[in-house]
Amino acid sequence: MTKAYIFMLVAIFFEVTGTLLLPSTQNFTKIIPTAIAATCYLSALYCLTHVLHKIPIAIVYATWSGLGIFTIAIFGYIFFKQTLAWQAILGLFLIVAGVVLVNTFSSKVI
Repeated sequence: MTKAYIFMLVAIFFEVTGTLLLPSTQNFTKIIPTAIAATCYLSALYCLTHVLHKIPIAIVYATWSGLGIFTIAIFGYIFFKQTLAWQAILGLFLIVAGVVLVNTFSSKVI
């Protein structure tokens, strides 16, 4: 089970990296950032296929998307100087709390 969560974290890393590269692709007109972003997304999906053997797809997708959204919001603040209202920040923490609850109380057996 631990291996599945490691693959999930790697998938989140690749998805976040690909998303953060999107502005540098300049609408997919810059070939190098576009190729790296596409490789990151494909790598994320590949890693998720390994996770789906151990964890139900609903739990995988909720965790992957929730933690991805939270991480991208944090990095958007750090790298792109994007600000969020306190209500949005509260909502992001509620997403993380939801991910924790879903993973804590879900059945791990397929």
